[in-house]
Amino acid sequence: MVHNLLPRNPEQMLISRCLQNDRLAQREMYEMLSARMFAVCVRYIGDREEAKDVLHDGFITLFSRLESFKGEGSFEGWARRIFVNTALMHLRKSDILKHSEDLESSAADMKEGPSVMDRMEAAELLKLIARMPAGFRTVFNLYAIEGYSHQEIAHVLNISEGGSRSQLSRARIWLKERLRNYQ
Repeated sequence: MVHNLLPRNPEQMLISRCLQNDRLAQREMYEMLSARMFAVCVRYIGDREEAKDVLHDGFITLFSRLESFKGEGSFEGWARRIFVNTALMHLRKSDILKHSEDLESSAADMKEGPSVMDRMEAAELLKLIARMPAGFRTVFNLYAIEGYSHQEIAHVLNISEGGSRSQLSRARIWLKERLRNYQ
C-alpha cells in the first residue's frame, strides 16, 4: 500500500522506538514530556516532592501502556490522561476527600473584585490552587481545568455527584477567601 511508504512523523518514530525498549528513545520521550506532566502532577498533588514520585509512576505507566496508543488524537493529550489518572490513584490511596476541611461556615457572600485577578499572575494563581486542601484541589482541577463533568468526577473519584458539586463549591469558597486576603 502506498500510504505505508510515506515517512512517519518524528513523534510516531519516537513512539515506535520506545515500543522496542530503546532506552535512548525513552529518555527523549521523558525529556519531551516531563516538564508539562510534572506541572500536571504538582497541580493535583500540591507537594513538589510527592509530585516527583507521581511523575515517576506516570512514566512507568506510560511506557507499559504505550502500545495502547492508537494514534487517535494527540499523543500529549493521551499521555496527560495517564498522568492525571496516576495522580488521582495516588490521592485515592490517602482518601483525600475524607480529609478536606469543612468550610460550610465560610459560605457567606465574598467578593474578591476584578482588581485582584487583574493584579495576580497565572503562576501566583496556580500556587494558590496548589495550597488548596487535596479534595478541593482535585475536584477543582478535574472540573475547572480538565473539563470533567460532575458525573465523570464522581465516577473517577468514587464519590457521589453531589459530593463532587460540594467539593467544587467549597473549593470556590476557599479560593475566594484567599483572593480576598490577597488584596
